[in-house]
Amino acid sequence: MRLPRSLWSLAMTWFAKYLYIMKEKKIVLDLETQNTFDEVGGRFMDRLKVSVTGIYDYSRDKYLTFEENEMVELEEVLKSAGLIIGFNIKRFDFPVLQPYLSISVGELPALDIMEEIIRVTGHRVSLENVAQGTLKKGKTGDGLDAVRFFREGRIEEVKKYCLQDVRLTREIYEYGRSRGEVCFVSKYGGGVRSVPVRF
Repeated sequence: MRLPRSLWSLAMTWFAKYLYIMKEKKIVLDLETQNTFDEVGGRFMDRLKVSVTGIYDYSRDKYLTFEENEMVELEEVLKSAGLIIGFNIKRFDFPVLQPYLSISVGELPALDIMEEIIRVTGHRVSLENVAQGTLKKGKTGDGLDAVRFFREGRIEEVKKYCLQDVRLTREIYEYGRSRGEVCFVSKYGGGVRSVPVRF
């Protein structure tokens, strides 16, 4: 049975609006942990435990943070996202988050900037090296600082540190999206390398 032209037009308009909304419902994500790899006996992501998760929500143009006791609220944000952007999120952030979620992280639509770089270069790079090469600026500390802040009860400093990484990741993503490349400072020498990307 064929739909009347008026209903077909209405359906196509609705579908186009839905696709636009989902395209704009992008978030950038980064998280900090309560424990280190040494403390949990190796690379057991599910034992690290979340201290703070930070996001940038494009649909609201807003930075937000979620503490460990707010993972239910974070899950709703993740489930409604059209794309979750991060740096090494598939190998780190998502596995750390998995114990808190009722859905498989494999179901979440994700763009992992590190994965895109590995696809071209064949090796891993750090967020610091990509930020320095692409944005000419870097991080203010490392994840061990965030663990220490958490244990000292300085949760606002953990949030500040986490959102700084979210901002760097967002700026790298937007640079790559607009210019078709990102850059990184090579740890093997040779200065700054450019990597073509299609975000």
